[in-house]
Amino acid sequence: MSAHSVPAVHSLFRLSSADALEWEMDSPAWAAESLRRAPFVVMRRLLPRTSGLPVGVRGTTRSQRAAAWVSAGAVQECITPQMLAAQQAWRQRRDFDIMPAVAALEEVAAIFDGHGMAGRWGPGGSVGFELASGVASTTPASDLDIVWVATASVTRADAAHLHAELSALPVRIDVLLETPNGAVALAEYANSVGTILLRSPQGPRLSRDPWRAHLEACRA
Repeated sequence: MSAHSVPAVHSLFRLSSADALEWEMDSPAWAAESLRRAPFVVMRRLLPRTSGLPVGVRGTTRSQRAAAWVSAGAVQECITPQMLAAQQAWRQRRDFDIMPAVAALEEVAAIFDGHGMAGRWGPGGSVGFELASGVASTTPASDLDIVWVATASVTRADAAHLHAELSALPVRIDVLLETPNGAVALAEYANSVGTILLRSPQGPRLSRDPWRAHLEACRA
């Protein structure tokens, strides 16, 4: 990875070595084994600093999460949610059971592609981590996290239509609508006419229009 490029939030990095991580706090006891099994970390929603990129480390349970930093030179591969969707990674053979959240991606792809959004969405969370790393990370109860990149404004009517179609699927689907200023939950954006929570690199903000956050947002 180029030292001058800034990967998008949700990007998954395959590390050359777990020793390259600079922990924000002490390295948790579970981290060494988790990184041995899957040497992957995920880009966090913070502004990079000169010495590195902000990343999160996953363990085997929801409570096992830790924050760290890593230099661009320690990243051997960068995989985005959109790349996983474009490659239809859920169709590739794996040596473990396919959980409902992963199986649902076939229908999710049909919905997004039917709306003309091919290349703009992809799986995040445990599903994205599993598809990128090849290590079983989902359970029968796992939600399906989707990252939808929208550089141009999306109407609430279009968002509501998409949300309704996704909500009809048999698994819980949480969609983050990524705008140039940060992310909003699709469900909240589709069903609200007032201010909504915008997750920005500078922290949470309130905004009526996430594409015009620099004009209307205020710190929450």
